[in-house]
Amino acid sequence: MTVNEFAFSQEVYTSRRKSLMEKVPGSQILLIGNNYSSMNYRDNHYPFIQDSNFLYYVGMDIPGLSVIIDSNTGITTLYGNDIDIDMIIWTGNQPSLKQLGERSGISQIKTKSSLKSDIKAGIKYLPTYRSEHELQYQDLLNGSTIEPSLDLILAIIEQRNIKSEAELIQLNKAVEITSRLQTYLMRNAKDGMKEYQLVGVAKAFLSDHNCSFSFPPICTINGQTLHNHYHGNTMKNGDMLLMDCGARLNNGYSGDMTRTFPVSGKFTTRQSDLYSIVNNAHNNAVEMSNPGTYYRDVHLGAAKTIVEGLIQLGWMKGDPDEAVSTGAHTLFFQHGLGHMMGLDVHDMENLGEVYVGYDSTISKSTEFGLKSLRLGRQLKEKNVITIEPGIYVIPELIDKFQSEGKFKNFINYSVVNENRDAGGIRIENDYVIRSNGVVALGNPDGTSVEEVESIMS
Repeated sequence: MTVNEFAFSQEVYTSRRKSLMEKVPGSQILLIGNNYSSMNYRDNHYPFIQDSNFLYYVGMDIPGLSVIIDSNTGITTLYGNDIDIDMIIWTGNQPSLKQLGERSGISQIKTKSSLKSDIKAGIKYLPTYRSEHELQYQDLLNGSTIEPSLDLILAIIEQRNIKSEAELIQLNKAVEITSRLQTYLMRNAKDGMKEYQLVGVAKAFLSDHNCSFSFPPICTINGQTLHNHYHGNTMKNGDMLLMDCGARLNNGYSGDMTRTFPVSGKFTTRQSDLYSIVNNAHNNAVEMSNPGTYYRDVHLGAAKTIVEGLIQLGWMKGDPDEAVSTGAHTLFFQHGLGHMMGLDVHDMENLGEVYVGYDSTISKSTEFGLKSLRLGRQLKEKNVITIEPGIYVIPELIDKFQSEGKFKNFINYSVVNENRDAGGIRIENDYVIRSNGVVALGNPDGTSVEEVESIMS
C-alpha cells in the first residue's frame, strides 16, 4: 500500500467518524483491523482483506492496526507499529503510521502495545467473524465475556446502508467491470470446455482490470445447487451455465451479478420458457423497488410472477396469491430476492443479517424460503441492492415435498417430475434506490432470451 491508495479524501473519513460519534455519544468505540491469515504456515498467508468497517472509517488497507474513536473527546487514536529494517528487507519501505494517519485525518498515533491500557470500562465493539478477533478481545478485555454493542451495530448500519455519491461512483465502477466480465464469459463459453477453464478466463479478465473476485465464483451447469463451488464439470451443448460472480476493486467496493445462458448460444424451448419467467420476475421486481416499499413485498411479488409463469407451463395450478401465501413457490424459488451490497458483497452481514436487512418495523421470518431473505426492510434512497430471482428444480426437494403431501393443490407433481433435470436459472443485477425508483449500476447488457442469444452470437 502507498500513501495515496486511500479510496477517499481525509475529509471523508473524518466526517464519517464524526457522524458515528454523534450517533454513539459518550463512548469509546474500538475498531480492530484484520491481520494476515495463514494458509499452512505463518508466512504463507491468504491474500489480505481488510475489515470493511475499518476501511469505511479509517481507510487503511494494511494489517495489524486498530483505532479507538472516542466520542467523549472527539479524538481518534490509531494503534500499530511502524515496520523495522527486517520487514523492509522483505516488503520494501512502507508509509509510516504518521503518514497514514495524515491521509485519514488521525493525528494521535500510538504503538500497538498501548491499546490495552487505553481501553476503559464499557468500551463498545463489534461482533467477531474470525477466531483471531475473539482472542484479541479476550486479551484486551482481560477475559471478559464478549458482548458486542447493539447501539454501535445499529448506528453503523444506519450510516453505511445509505451510500454517498462518492461511494456510488466506486460501486458503479465495480459493477461495470462485473457486467463486462459476464458478457465476456458468455462469448467465451464453449462446448467441451471445463467449468474451471471459464473460471480461469474470469480470473484473467479481473487481473487485467486490477481487480479480484468479490466472493468465490459460482460457475456451474448444475445451477439448481444454489451455492455450487465445484468447477469440474464439462460444459456441453444443451447445458445451461449459471455464472454468479463479482469484481472487487482494490478499495473494497464490490459487484455481484448472475447470468444463466445456454452453452450452445441458443436456448431450448423448455429453457427459454423457464428463463423468460425468471426474467419477467426480475423486471417486475425492478418496477416494484421504490423508496418506502418493503423489500419483502418485492420478494413476494417476484414469487407471484414465478408462480403465474409456472401455471401457464402447467407445472403449478390454483390461485397465485394463495400459492405464494402457503409457500408453494418455494419448491422452485428457495432463496431471498436480494441483499444490501457495498464494501461487502452481503454488506455488513458480520454485524447481523437481522439488523442490516431488517429493523424494528419488520422481523425476519423463520419459514422455509422467507428465512433466506436477507433484506426485508423498507427501501431508502441510496440503498444499494441486488435483485436476483431464480427457478431451481431440485430433485431431492421434489421428493421431500411430494412424500409429505405438501402443496398438492398448487403443484402438478406429474409434470414437475417429468422435468426433474431442468436445472437452475438465476438472473441478477445491482441497483441503487433513487427517489423515483431504482437505477441499474454498471450499464448491464439486456437479459431477455433474445438479448442473451444476440450477445452469444
